[in-house]
Amino acid sequence: MRDHRKPRAFELADALVVRVYEVTCSFPGEERFGLVSQLRRASVSVPTNIVEGCARATKKEYLHFLQTAFASLREVGYLLDLSRRLGFLHDPEAEAILSQHDEAARTLGALLQSLRQT
Repeated sequence: MRDHRKPRAFELADALVVRVYEVTCSFPGEERFGLVSQLRRASVSVPTNIVEGCARATKKEYLHFLQTAFASLREVGYLLDLSRRLGFLHDPEAEAILSQHDEAARTLGALLQSLRQT
C-alpha cells in the first residue's frame, strides 16, 4: 500500500488547500455559495483524490485517481485566475497563489507521466 504523504504532489496540493481557504476568506460575501464554495471544493478534491488513489490496490486505479486530482487542480487554476480577473485576488497575493498552483500542477503532472511510462 502506498503512503499518501510521501509524494511531493500531495504536500503541494495540501498546502494549496490551506492557502485557498485563507485567501477566499476575503472574497465578497455574495460569493460564499458561488466562487468561494467551488474553489474550496475543487482544491480539497486534489489531495483527497491523491489519498484515495494511494489506497487503491492497482496501478490503473491509482492513475485514475491521480488523473482526477490533476483535473481538479486545473479547475482550481482557472478559478484562481478568474478570481484575479474579477478583482477578488490582488497582486502580489494572486501571483503567489498562482505560482503555488503551477508548482503543484507541474509536480503532479510529472508524477502522472512517470507512472504512465512504467
